[in-house]
Amino acid sequence: MSGFDLASVLSNPDYIQMLVHGIQITFVIFLGSWSLAMSLALILLCIRFSPSRFGDRLVAAYVSYHRNVPTLVQLMLWYFGIFTLLPSGLTNWLTDHNAEVIFAIVGLGLCQAAYFSEDLRSGLRSVSPGQMEAAKALGHSYLSAMRFIIMPQGVRNSLPPLINHSVSLFKNSSLALVIGASELTHAVKEVENLSFQTFEIYLVGTVLYLFFSLIIMAAGAYLAMRMDPARRARA
Repeated sequence: MSGFDLASVLSNPDYIQMLVHGIQITFVIFLGSWSLAMSLALILLCIRFSPSRFGDRLVAAYVSYHRNVPTLVQLMLWYFGIFTLLPSGLTNWLTDHNAEVIFAIVGLGLCQAAYFSEDLRSGLRSVSPGQMEAAKALGHSYLSAMRFIIMPQGVRNSLPPLINHSVSLFKNSSLALVIGASELTHAVKEVENLSFQTFEIYLVGTVLYLFFSLIIMAAGAYLAMRMDPARRARA
């Protein structure tokens, strides 16, 4: 039985290259799905605050679906289900352009949009109605009040859950392993298969996920401080 030998993993340039490539793909999936999720969340938020009851119920159904169906199942539905129903020309194009990563971005982005939209909605609802009344008394129109008074406060109130869900999204990028995306967890598994250093390489993977998650949390904390005048003054 071989002992602990972390150096044999970290000193192999092929293993390091595989891990670096895995980190790159992980961030491609994370940033792509985060951008998709936030863009869609803003659309869902606008629909939710519109006078349409049908729109509100439609968004509520969307949120309920993504909250109650496991993300892993949604990824498998997209890749192993919906992918096979697409026209052959589109299927071939996706296959040639890393379909696994594309569907990971789509699946994770659509799922996370439900959480982001609820975070933003809760943040806006936490702003006192008196803020809007005061803004109108000062001569602001509805759009002006939303842009300069309500939205900044709502977004600031939404930051803690948005940061938490962003970190969760980064960690959930590892689920793309099941559809064949060559992200960090996939790279760790490949290195383990080649090196047979199971504990060592999974330790490296754990440390990398922890490191990047802490960076995202630190960036979120800095952003929250910059958006909060009181905290910025104390700093």
